[in-house]
Amino acid sequence: MPGVRSVSFGAWVRAASVHESSERMGVSHLLEHMVFKGTERRTAKQIALELEALGGSLDAYTSREHTVYQARVLDEHLSQAADVIADIVFRPLLRSSDLALERKVVLEEISMVEDTPDDLVFELHNEVLWGPHPYGHSILGTRDTVRHLGVRALKDLHGRAYHPPQLVVAAAGNVEHAALLEVLDRTDWSGIPRGEATRLSAPAASAVPPTTRHVERDGTQTHVILGTTAVRYADPRRFALVMLSMLLGGGMSSRLFQRVREELGLAYSVYTFQQFYADAGMHGVYVATSPDSARAAFDAIRDELAQVATSGLPESEIAMGKSQLKGQMTLSLESVSARMYRAAAVELYGEPFRTLDETLALVDAVTPDDIAYSAAAFFAPEKQTLLSLGPAPVL
Repeated sequence: MPGVRSVSFGAWVRAASVHESSERMGVSHLLEHMVFKGTERRTAKQIALELEALGGSLDAYTSREHTVYQARVLDEHLSQAADVIADIVFRPLLRSSDLALERKVVLEEISMVEDTPDDLVFELHNEVLWGPHPYGHSILGTRDTVRHLGVRALKDLHGRAYHPPQLVVAAAGNVEHAALLEVLDRTDWSGIPRGEATRLSAPAASAVPPTTRHVERDGTQTHVILGTTAVRYADPRRFALVMLSMLLGGGMSSRLFQRVREELGLAYSVYTFQQFYADAGMHGVYVATSPDSARAAFDAIRDELAQVATSGLPESEIAMGKSQLKGQMTLSLESVSARMYRAAAVELYGEPFRTLDETLALVDAVTPDDIAYSAAAFFAPEKQTLLSLGPAPVL
């Protein structure tokens, strides 16, 4: 991207919550925290200062399938970013004294989620939707598992997954591919021992039958999610599903926003969401409303889902959806970080690299039949798992 003066650089480790046993739930996230506590060459404060002092940023996150370390810096500072990330990924100290402190930090993070109902409801719905499958695990772990995770568990995971065959490195911005390879060589990425090449495995994706659950909690709002499983990342039906989800609840012009908020005044926040994994996916609808309005909001959402599941969408609305989705995709690729994520996903999910025009052509190729199929298969009300959190149940 020659028109920018920055580079986003990231390393994706193929180890995360989907690879964890229930007894070690949260170990990937705890390890992500611990690598920032010090390495063979840097203290925790030096790690924090090195890129920030240059005006850049360094952060990390753990998802269901990957643990990601990333930096955003000026193009002239790419070597420093690569060197810092190599240091924390490959050479963390993982000391018991640091673990005693960082365990408290993660327990506070769990408390923060528990005190934030619009975060907690997603955790609870995910747990109910996937049942015992690791897709339903908490990425943070539980209080019990985090308290019992020791340095041995962290070092076992680090030794198994934090080496080159388990990593994908991606960069985007004002950098050429050959220059990136030269930076990686200079910062000793190519000198790291290869280690185990076999990837960590996870059980075959499975979900429990649709169900309804309420979690009682004091508060002034009831938080509701209706959702179900969907297609995996590489499934070509993904484009129809994303378009349908966007038209239902992706913005101010969407059906759910217009019906639930604008016409009925039942909620401030109502939207759809989706997540695609290597072997499966899921989607849903979220709404937050007063307990007295929760049933009416639920009924309105269910009516909209039933209508699209039965009738699909008219061609005029599909045409608008195509224009909207193509515009969002095109605008997102003006972001250096979005370009980096897109490059990484090609390798992580085994898809061929497509130009923007090729991707937009896939959106244009979505037919009314594709939309009708996705609506019937994934949006029918009777297929949704309902999770509510608040003073009183929706049903």
